[in-house]
Amino acid sequence: MQAEERQSKIEAYLQKAEFASLEELSQQVGVSVSTVRRDLTALEGHSSVRRTHGGARTLQQPKSDEFVFNVRDTHQVAEKDAIGEACAALISPGQNVILDSGTTCFHVAKCLGDKVAQIITNSLPVANLFSASNRHEVHLSGGVIYPRLGVLVGPHAVDTFSRMHADVAILSGSGIAEDGIYNSHALIVDIQRAMIAGAAKVIFCFDHSKFGRRSTFFLADFSAVDVIVTDAGAPAPLVAALRAKGLEVVIAPAVS
Repeated sequence: MQAEERQSKIEAYLQKAEFASLEELSQQVGVSVSTVRRDLTALEGHSSVRRTHGGARTLQQPKSDEFVFNVRDTHQVAEKDAIGEACAALISPGQNVILDSGTTCFHVAKCLGDKVAQIITNSLPVANLFSASNRHEVHLSGGVIYPRLGVLVGPHAVDTFSRMHADVAILSGSGIAEDGIYNSHALIVDIQRAMIAGAAKVIFCFDHSKFGRRSTFFLADFSAVDVIVTDAGAPAPLVAALRAKGLEVVIAPAVS
């Protein structure tokens, strides 16, 4: 593949995703990380992208709403509401909770009420949800803000979660299969791994559409997971396979 074609593919991917790691772009165009670095240098010279720590972001108006938080939050809303209530029921009063930036986790946050004492998150919508509360202490990670995704990413975000501990971490992802859990952004995967390492208990929330899917990046195998919360539409064979691995799988009843 010629340099111009590679650079065009990199631009197109960043237009859709807004930001990406070097490894993510390397996989997208099928070349080495060092080649991607050279391509990004060329694109930066054309003022179409900006290099960031370990990756790049677009400087143009993104053409796709695929990754936008408000758009993703309109998908499987009833299922996410049900999952939110079922997951919140697993939290004991006074626990400290890490919440990641997925839309399903935002639905969990809306159901937590006064149960939790501290919220630790890299999600702008979650932080905003609790920002006016006198009953919650909110720790918002450092990092680079990506407003369309409603998330903070980068090494500062990873460092925040590497230095903190919580009773429970509540996360989501792009897919769950028999071999483990996947997500579509390498920069978010790095943060989620730090979240998992910093929690005594790890809960993943997936609506049924995520089952049987393998996204771009492998996030974790099930040895790092305690509970999966999903909705009644989750495929029974995969639910049974997860339970056979020793996982607790909670099926959320439909919200009336």
